[in-house]
Amino acid sequence: MPAGLSAIPARQPSARRPPAMLVLPGGGYEHHADHEAEPVAEWLASLGIHAFVLRYRVAPHRHPAPLADAKAALAWIRRGSHGLPVESSRVGVLGFSAGGHLAATLASGLSAGDDALDLPESRPDLAVLCYPVVSFQASVHQGSINNLLGGSPPGGLLEELSAELTVTGRTPPAFIWHTSDDEAVDVEHSLLYALALRRAAVPAELHIFPHGRHGLGLADGVAGVERWTELCATWLAGHGWCP
Repeated sequence: MPAGLSAIPARQPSARRPPAMLVLPGGGYEHHADHEAEPVAEWLASLGIHAFVLRYRVAPHRHPAPLADAKAALAWIRRGSHGLPVESSRVGVLGFSAGGHLAATLASGLSAGDDALDLPESRPDLAVLCYPVVSFQASVHQGSINNLLGGSPPGGLLEELSAELTVTGRTPPAFIWHTSDDEAVDVEHSLLYALALRRAAVPAELHIFPHGRHGLGLADGVAGVERWTELCATWLAGHGWCP
């Protein structure tokens, strides 16, 4: 098993091999938010989805270290070396905040500069993005940029890592949610990504809740926002990923 990866098997019996989801907690590329890790994997497991939590490398490690970790984890999950019965054509990614940025760059097929990792099997089949950092050029979350790239990164790298600019027709479908008054990561990030998907004719579902602080995770007990898991489960069911 790749370093930093843990697994929570699906709990619902299935006539088919279950899908799998790689969970990427947020933390501004500085740390990992625990409430966006195993609790989320437990929820996915309750839906009949194998869940794998990745604690990818963060600062002082720089790009492309987190992307390389995520690509390696996704390919390892798809290959089935873990021994769980995973449907290899249904392996997705779910990320929060900076983990959402990592998920979006993974979905875009951004190169990690390693031929052993930059393979089709290292790209997810769908993505769930929760209050994601998306752009490194608009309404930026400076902490994520500083931690991932260090001080004064070249403009070309900022553009390359702005996920809304790398969407193509090969980008997988996405479920996206955000809160309108998020003071840490502006809702514009999710809007830009959803618009980019629309322009590329990639199916997407976007939910903007009027109120809620950044970093809510599963948002248990938060009026309105707590519905995101129900909405996401319905979306996943629509794609044949859960009953």
